[in-house]
Amino acid sequence: MTFGRIPDDNQQPRYGQPYAAPQYQQYQQYQQTPAQDQYAQTPYAGTAGAGAATMDAGLAYSYEKAQRVSITKAYGEMTIGLAITAAVAILTQTTGALYAFLAATGMVGWIGLAVVQVGLAIYLGARIMRITPAAARAMFYVYAALMGFTLSSIFAAYDIADIGVCLALCAGFFFALTMLGLTTKFDMLKAGPILFVGLLMLIVSQLVVAIFFPSDGALQLIAAIGVILFAGMTVYDAQSTRAIFRQYQSQGPDMIRKVSIICALNLYLDFVNMFLYLLQLFGNRD
Repeated sequence: MTFGRIPDDNQQPRYGQPYAAPQYQQYQQYQQTPAQDQYAQTPYAGTAGAGAATMDAGLAYSYEKAQRVSITKAYGEMTIGLAITAAVAILTQTTGALYAFLAATGMVGWIGLAVVQVGLAIYLGARIMRITPAAARAMFYVYAALMGFTLSSIFAAYDIADIGVCLALCAGFFFALTMLGLTTKFDMLKAGPILFVGLLMLIVSQLVVAIFFPSDGALQLIAAIGVILFAGMTVYDAQSTRAIFRQYQSQGPDMIRKVSIICALNLYLDFVNMFLYLLQLFGNRD
């Protein structure tokens, strides 16, 4: 099952110089003799050049430090969301809450869970600029809890050892892909439209295979394609997170906190989907 992700239509970075060159006022020079000019201006010019270089270096350092802090914040929120999902999934499986819920509501309850999750994610993406950071964070945590409630069903379908191995494998892949996205010079943002078209095709193909060609081989092929696609999405969202913080860094800490939530949600969805496809590809159903 592929869970939806937040579209990045409003998150495409606008490239430009983050800092504009300062416009210095030109002062009228005093009339001096050539010897005096050479004697007076040379040390001054050298001092000004060194000062400007020091200021530029300081600005660059502050910018890089702020960017690292912002990216760390987004990945920290993603980690909290994953921890909530895992905790709720284990608690739900232990108490049998999902089975009790489905016994009382049937297929309507299952569809309702999916609709609520998709609606909450879309609302968060559409209203992120108008709500407070606390409200955005609360909505993200509620979404993560609902995801955990739904994903508790994997404990009935797969062995616990397979779940643990695929989770560790996904974490390793995710870390490596994130480092690749943040360090490579290749601009993965240009591949965004291709990735989103691929995501839509994956969802449609998975529905068609599940309804008309429900064979293990076809499902394994879909799972392999899903792993590759969400590996690309992970690299894309790592670079997109950096570009989004660059775009909104001048709008204050509240804006940074809000966009860190939407970035965390996209990264969270990349991780969850890649984990599910890895589990479908390598896990043995009970």
